[in-house]
Amino acid sequence: MTRVTSHPVVIVGAGPTGVTAATLLAQYGIDCLVLDRWTNVYPQPRAVHLDDEIHRILARLGIADEFAAISRPARGLRLLGPTMGVLAEFQRDSAASVHGFPQANMFDQPELEALLRANLKRYPGAQLIGDVEVTDIVERANGTVGLTFVNRTDASEHIVEADYVLGCDGANSIVRAQIGSAMQDLNFNQRWLVVDMATDADLNQWDGVHQVCDPVRAGTYMRIGGSRYRWEFRLLDGETADDFGTVEALRPLITPWTSGVDDGDLELIRVTEYTFRAQIADHWRRGNVFLLGDAAHLTPPFIGQGMGAGVRDAMNLAWKLAGVIAGDLPAAVLDSYEQERKPHTRHMIRLALSVGWAMTAGGRFGNLMRRLVVTRAQRIPGLRSKILDSRTPALHRSALSHRSRGPRQLAGTLSPNPVLADGRRLDSVLGNGFALITARPASFAQRTVAEQVGASVHVAETGGELADWLSRGRAEAAIIRPDRTVMCTGRDLSPLCAAIPPFPREALTTRKAPSK
Repeated sequence: MTRVTSHPVVIVGAGPTGVTAATLLAQYGIDCLVLDRWTNVYPQPRAVHLDDEIHRILARLGIADEFAAISRPARGLRLLGPTMGVLAEFQRDSAASVHGFPQANMFDQPELEALLRANLKRYPGAQLIGDVEVTDIVERANGTVGLTFVNRTDASEHIVEADYVLGCDGANSIVRAQIGSAMQDLNFNQRWLVVDMATDADLNQWDGVHQVCDPVRAGTYMRIGGSRYRWEFRLLDGETADDFGTVEALRPLITPWTSGVDDGDLELIRVTEYTFRAQIADHWRRGNVFLLGDAAHLTPPFIGQGMGAGVRDAMNLAWKLAGVIAGDLPAAVLDSYEQERKPHTRHMIRLALSVGWAMTAGGRFGNLMRRLVVTRAQRIPGLRSKILDSRTPALHRSALSHRSRGPRQLAGTLSPNPVLADGRRLDSVLGNGFALITARPASFAQRTVAEQVGASVHVAETGGELADWLSRGRAEAAIIRPDRTVMCTGRDLSPLCAAIPPFPREALTTRKAPSK
């Protein structure tokens, strides 16, 4: 007998993107059902890096301290030539960034996913069902979506009526296929070997990411944890992962980092082959069905932004969806999701492609460019800081990002997250709704207008980081969205207060405050 249930939101896929979306919705009191093909966390390591912006989102979810305990800050980037000579080295400052966290963080994805799922259990309105297969998605005339799935434990069939469906189901997304979206190829396709090892031996290596720039055998080395390591090597024609199934077979590749370490001291966790692709879906939405994460885009891993892009998708869409479901925001604001995220993602993919090209381009031209550009990168004014700067581009103009062509504008960028005079970070003070940050106190009338639509008001400390940030953006005040993106800025508080959209006050009773 087919069982029929109803949920405001159904999320297909319980990876980092799907669980992040579910948690954010739950923080706004929106019930959701999460469906996944796996019963438990997929055990194999995949993503190993996230930046300070994504760490900030994890703080929003309430697991910043837990993630810090299982992650390792990366101290920078070293570019190596084919003979392993150092072409350039870029060291990161160990201090927290503008977002309040280390700029580069190495981790084991199964451990992070376990944290995300454990955290989701704190929200009774979010239900996760594993070991299921989604078989059909139908958009109904009344705007709702019918989704059919089979529980593989007992072969029972279920139909779910949903107001919205989020496809977070990866590169082979059934949701993408159901809405007729096709992947556009950005002309990058390389086969790489991915190797994960563990050892208690001291490899005595510089504690940052090593990029081998070699048109024949490009490679990457990273220390993931206290005893965990990751290597990635470009495969040559005719090679497969089966050729490298033992530590002995891997020796010719890993010797530059493991010389002097016995084979018996190296535990081979995984050897697999990945095809690194650059693709983006031609459309991310049809009706009330949306695509997020790898279902909407695939990026080569050269700048470590694959998983982070999906988490950004969730952060961008969840609060808008919550506002629409609550009836405070018009449904038209959902159009801004693709308008903002697609150009941003395309930019990041192109950046990854540029890095990949610099590592792997062959021929005299490729070698010449590496010699001229890569070896001089650390001495070019501004380029060194740009390589280490984790800040991503501003969002394009939309109904919720009032960008213009003027210089030094803040709209579309992320607000900083400084430590305030009382010892708390800005995010924990502002809450999960809209906020007004102002360089001068708001009048009683102005504050009342802002607070009536659920926004908080914060006055920047004179001479502090926030005041300096506003000054650099030539603004007296800024409206900050729930995802910490600047919606707009201005010098007159009254019209800014009037421009703040109404938004439901978040429930904070079960949410842990972000770490300082």
